[in-house]
Amino acid sequence: MPIREPILKVSVIVPTYRRTADLARCLAALDAQERRADEVIVIARHDDYATLDWLRTREANRPDPRRCVVLVHKPGVVAAYNLGIESASGNVLCFTDDDAAPHRDWVARIAQAFRKEPKLGGLGGRDIVHERGGILQGRKPHVGLVRWYGRTIGNHHIGHGEAREVQVLKGVNMAFRREAIGSLRFDARLRGTGAQVHCEMAFSLDVRQRGWTLVYDPSLLVEHFPAQRGDEDQRFKFNDAAFYNASFNLRLIMCEHLTPPGRWAFVAYSTLIGDRADPGFLRALSLAFERGGVALAFRKWRVGLRAMRGAWQEAVR
Repeated sequence: MPIREPILKVSVIVPTYRRTADLARCLAALDAQERRADEVIVIARHDDYATLDWLRTREANRPDPRRCVVLVHKPGVVAAYNLGIESASGNVLCFTDDDAAPHRDWVARIAQAFRKEPKLGGLGGRDIVHERGGILQGRKPHVGLVRWYGRTIGNHHIGHGEAREVQVLKGVNMAFRREAIGSLRFDARLRGTGAQVHCEMAFSLDVRQRGWTLVYDPSLLVEHFPAQRGDEDQRFKFNDAAFYNASFNLRLIMCEHLTPPGRWAFVAYSTLIGDRADPGFLRALSLAFERGGVALAFRKWRVGLRAMRGAWQEAVR
């Protein structure tokens, strides 16, 4: 008697906060999928009355038993993601943002990949970023990596080539096998009241530590329209608190996931070199000469030093 394959049930989790126009586009894209998700869970804040009213009106006009709304009472995407995991019934959990629109074959490709490869723990793809009147361009072969000394490589939005194994997926376009997640949850210690930058990095690395494979496939696509955030991080405007939160999160992750030699190398690398987004001393010096923003460049460096102290203290508790 032939062995029957287990039924693959796909859940899509969409956190949202005060972005009804973006959410409308996202849900329309999910409704138009070639292979519809078995359930779509919208995670909304309990006090986001504009979004809740809009969702009630939409449900009254277009009822769909596969879609539900779950209320979260804590700020931040980490609480929303974790509530989504606990509320979903699927054995494959997909995540996208309310300001994204998955392509029509998104769910079908995800389901096919998890059905084909039993050791696949997580799958991610490219987000085509629409920003400032255009689309961010580029072609990068290296995507979603963490070097032994803590240098991170993102590039999910401009990756190209064949599907390949990676270490980190991006929240706007990622999916995980329920079995790979198990009791794992997004790290509630990470700072921020909205985006909680780098939370998907910590989660991805944790899934890999459990022995599962993560794959990035640049042909798995979502259109991404980065919208204004509802917290202190406003993307293109510097804010001390937002910068500290992102720096703290990255440093905490590195303190806990790198080898002992890698941790000390990361301290030296992040303090002296870093990158454009989070500069060390030498990078801050070069940015100051390049842009003439001496005060801002070294302000970022000093905030990074504070974040390193805070993250190290948190890691050794």
